Amino acid sequence: MEEIKNILVISYSQSGQLDEITDNFIQPLQNVEIDRIKYNTEVPYPFPWTSASFFDTMPESVLEKPVPLKKITYKYSRYDLVIFAYQPWYLSPSIPATSLLSDGEFRARIEKTPVITLIGSRNMWLNSQESVKSRIIEAGGIIAANLPFADRNQNQVSAITILHWMLSGKKVRKNRFLPLPGVSDKDICSAIDFGKMLNQSIMKGDLTKLQDEFIATGFINLTAEIIFIEKKAKRLFRIWAGIISKYGKTQSRRRLLICSYKYYLFIALFIVAPIVTIFYKLLIVPFTLKRINREKQVYLRQTDSKCPYL
Repeated sequence: MEEIKNILVISYSQSGQLDEITDNFIQPLQNVEIDRIKYNTEVPYPFPWTSASFFDTMPESVLEKPVPLKKITYKYSRYDLVIFAYQPWYLSPSIPATSLLSDGEFRARIEKTPVITLIGSRNMWLNSQESVKSRIIEAGGIIAANLPFADRNQNQVSAITILHWMLSGKKVRKNRFLPLPGVSDKDICSAIDFGKMLNQSIMKGDLTKLQDEFIATGFINLTAEIIFIEKKAKRLFRIWAGIISKYGKTQSRRRLLICSYKYYLFIALFIVAPIVTIFYKLLIVPFTLKRINREKQVYLRQTDSKCPYL
């Protein structure tokens, strides 16, 4: 591998949480030049969100429709390494992330270049990373490693706390019975430790073992339940996105369909999902452990046939 001298580090973050993770991750890097970019869309997304605007982004997120970006000024036309930090929206890359991955100037800079993806998510990132991975490979980039940071609270609990944060703009407890939303302070700080691993790999001139080192820490929490939910939910999100896109041509119809989707989501998340998950754990998991473990390794290692290591 060629010596790494300059690194592009690029992220989009509304609340600042992902930027904090990213800046901690690159803090230990030594003897390299870092081009740190925080990009945005031409029409910024609101923060805090309103309930209407929050749910209205679902169809375009799931259908991965890009929007125009504010002009990005890069220091170089080529980089030795790219660190791309993004968030999933509705089990898909956020619209700003999709827009960057569709941008010709950015795609030119990841061609034949190792890329490390950093994720800041609620707790589900598998589908979004599969999409990001395919877009990076399509542009000629090479996945060097993937490091997801997630809210570790129980699924329904984290849904409540994250929604409160997104609609209030404050990363505080909704009440004394619920935990803080988002990635924990401990995990955010731990990004520094992973940055030290990257620094060692850069000093050795070898990124091929970096993902294995990340996995060996036990930090990346991937359960059979999350894999199962993501598979089922993504299909349903695509159906709803298609319906809203096809039939929501007027503002009034779109509002009605978005509202219907919102209530469907609450029922699916808080009533249907817990029941289905219990049956899945009791009746399916015990008989499919080998297959589940194989799937975990693919998601963790990012090493399928379409995604070569360096």
